[in-house]
Amino acid sequence: MQHGNVTMIIGVSVLLSVAATLAVLYGLLTQYAPSELLLSSATNSVQTSTSTAANESIPDMLERTLPAVVSVVITAEVPVVERYYEEWSPFGGWFGGGFSVPRQRQIGTEKREIGGGTGFFVSADGYLITNRHVVEDDSVSYSIVTNDGDSYEVEVVAKDPMLDIAVLRVIEPAELFPYVTFAEEEVRLGQEVIAIGNALAEFPNSVSVGVVSGLARNIIARAQFGRSESLEGLIQTDAAINQGNSGGPLLNRAGEVVGVNVAVAGGSENIGFSIPAATVAEVYNSVATYGEIRRPFLGVRYVALNEEIAQANGLSITAGALIVRGDTRTDLAVIPGSPAARAGLEEYDIITAIDNIPLTNDRSLATVLRQYAVGDTVALTLWRDGEETTVTVTLEAAPAM
Repeated sequence: MQHGNVTMIIGVSVLLSVAATLAVLYGLLTQYAPSELLLSSATNSVQTSTSTAANESIPDMLERTLPAVVSVVITAEVPVVERYYEEWSPFGGWFGGGFSVPRQRQIGTEKREIGGGTGFFVSADGYLITNRHVVEDDSVSYSIVTNDGDSYEVEVVAKDPMLDIAVLRVIEPAELFPYVTFAEEEVRLGQEVIAIGNALAEFPNSVSVGVVSGLARNIIARAQFGRSESLEGLIQTDAAINQGNSGGPLLNRAGEVVGVNVAVAGGSENIGFSIPAATVAEVYNSVATYGEIRRPFLGVRYVALNEEIAQANGLSITAGALIVRGDTRTDLAVIPGSPAARAGLEEYDIITAIDNIPLTNDRSLATVLRQYAVGDTVALTLWRDGEETTVTVTLEAAPAM
């Protein structure tokens, strides 16, 4: 598995070391069982029929979809500082000749915009999708600004612990909102796509057009606060994606969401990445059904085994999930009390298959477990101390983050 050098769109740096990802892989493994999209059937949907949309120009399509795309505004209480001058004399004023020394003091706080990203409505009653790293900070407040300039306070309903996705909701919706729907068909290589976003957190609803230039990309990026992020199965596009585009939609010609813009490759010319629509739809459906994101939890930290790691450690197998601890002493390889701990999994075990489905460079542990639901029992094939063994694990719901 090769990982490109990437940067989170709100202005974070490239991660060069695969080892840095271990601290953030909490073993929260996702489920992608097929299900019907739980989207409102309100009359203000921005969608039209497939036949009509197929013959639409991009400007006409954008007239329908732009009202569903919003700018996410991050606001915080920041100190208000005033400058004043203090008289100072080296002789205590006895001989005159004092100086006016500039000083600063805080005289209170005020709310100020400190950043932003992009989001889009997925229901008429005010549910939105954005990236988790856009709304990561719990100490600030969030609002949205629509294409018409209207502002609404929003709350963070759910932040995905494994994927860079968050679900927001308008706190007091006073109207039905225009929204976009998720595409049912998978994107194809070379397909034309349109990215919309709040570029540089300064130019809302900026539009760029390109094609799908790659599929099933696996990348490692550095997110906020120095944390690394491992993302799998992404859509690669050459449609220009800029800082501030985080959480914006990647649309097809019909105006349907095929992805959510999440990262750009540092030092590249128009190499951006989006989380596929099917992945995002499952997260939203879970929130709409249960009020939270539900997915199976195994409870291990791991790194994808490859030939380089196998050679360096004298291993005879070159694919699987190598269970290892993270970068700090508290990041244990097997989470205490987790299904993995109860099943007896240990650090340096290598999971090579799930229910006889082998793990490969293109089919990771997380990818395979997405096929399962909370409560399912799976058989893990392990490589331990040069011997193969099998353990049975019952998957549980991932703990809240």
